[in-house]
Amino acid sequence: MHMSYQPLEELLPRASNSVYRLVRLASVRAGELASTGVKLVSAPAEQKLATTALDEIRAGKVQDKGVADPKEGKSKKNAKS
Repeated sequence: MHMSYQPLEELLPRASNSVYRLVRLASVRAGELASTGVKLVSAPAEQKLATTALDEIRAGKVQDKGVADPKEGKSKKNAKS
């Protein structure tokens, strides 16, 4: 079996540079994939759901509601109106 490499330098900015938030987001998304089966990125059928969830996060298809786009630099919660 082949293991997928998940680059943390691309994943962590999408979760406020928090490993906890990243794991939590991937866990919730993997649960959604298990129940719905709807993938937002193309992935082989034999790929594990957690890997697919991380691929979706890296592609920007899945985002933490409290985390803005890493290109913006600020979270929506902390942004001033």
